[in-house]
Amino acid sequence: MTGAPQEREESMDVIQRELTAFARRARATAARLHPDLPLVSYTLLAHIDHQQGCRATDLAAHYLLDKSTVSRQVAALEKLGLVERNPDPDDHRMQVLHPTPSGTEALASTQASRRAAYRERLGSWTSEDLTRFAEYLLRYNEAGDTGAAP
Repeated sequence: MTGAPQEREESMDVIQRELTAFARRARATAARLHPDLPLVSYTLLAHIDHQQGCRATDLAAHYLLDKSTVSRQVAALEKLGLVERNPDPDDHRMQVLHPTPSGTEALASTQASRRAAYRERLGSWTSEDLTRFAEYLLRYNEAGDTGAAP
């Protein structure tokens, strides 16, 4: 770790404040998809879509969530008609979650508006800045995979 302790603390305060603002925007994005959809459900739906289907246990492991939490969120997604369960072709005792056509359509519409917002917000950044930012986000999120608190 390099840098003066006071400088590091000030930077950590800025990072915490700005990540909180980022999370608020993410929650607002989930609400635009559906007013009753919490951020966790939106995140799970986006992951299911990105993975082209996955099991609920895989979601719990990936996000370090309790299985009962995932079960409640998946049930809410099913009730809203955004996710459906299908038998796992390799193990018929298991079920794989897939977005419904409505879920895919809803994600596509919010992702298009999010992408436009990112383009606007980051439009003046150089390619090098964007690459560095992407690398920092990957590095930050990979460090969180240890199960430690953020």
